[in-house]
Amino acid sequence: MAARVHPNVAAAPRPPCITTTSIVSQQQQQEEEPPVVLTVWRKSLLFNCHGFTVFDAKGNLAFRLDCYDATSSRRADLVLMDAAGKPLLTIRRKRLSLYDSWIIYDGDGAATATATPLLSVRRHLRFGLRASKAIAHVTPLSSSLPLPEAYVVEGSYGRRSCAVRDARGDAVAEVRRKESVGDDVFRLVAQPRLGAPLAMAIVIAIDEMLRGGSSSLLRRTCSA
Repeated sequence: MAARVHPNVAAAPRPPCITTTSIVSQQQQQEEEPPVVLTVWRKSLLFNCHGFTVFDAKGNLAFRLDCYDATSSRRADLVLMDAAGKPLLTIRRKRLSLYDSWIIYDGDGAATATATPLLSVRRHLRFGLRASKAIAHVTPLSSSLPLPEAYVVEGSYGRRSCAVRDARGDAVAEVRRKESVGDDVFRLVAQPRLGAPLAMAIVIAIDEMLRGGSSSLLRRTCSA
């Protein structure tokens, strides 16, 4: 299955380390940079693990999230790492909230009590019979990010066809189906002003919102 997802998975060279401090500097060059196209596999490459494995356009490992089965979690955090295993972002469910909300923190959010919250991802609530394409809302929480506005996630994540859109309707990230490999493998296209790490963290939060139950990664122990 790994070879079908991307041919370079077996011998992918380690890409340059992606640090959380580089997220803002990369976004400052957004006008000149093309979008980043990633292949996302909802599976860990580690034995007896669950999670996400993400490849860049050249087939090199870009990001990973590894969770192994456990009867109880030692922490309710999902940590997105770079190819070398360095924590980039932490996705944590907000407790005691009236909405299904998730907070994305800079770095390993469980390693420090002063982790910086970057984004809030909140599930869209439908009222009455009014139709809506929205499935979630994304709100910036940090002034360090050049993201001045809130975003809405529209479409169908279950069909692997959804997008994070700004107030003008322009997509800053898109989930697209990848043919002939099933629902667990899909493309993620991230525009530079959002950045690939944050786009992937939003996808993980949405995946947790919509899957839930026994398939939720929070019911497993996560390794950072």
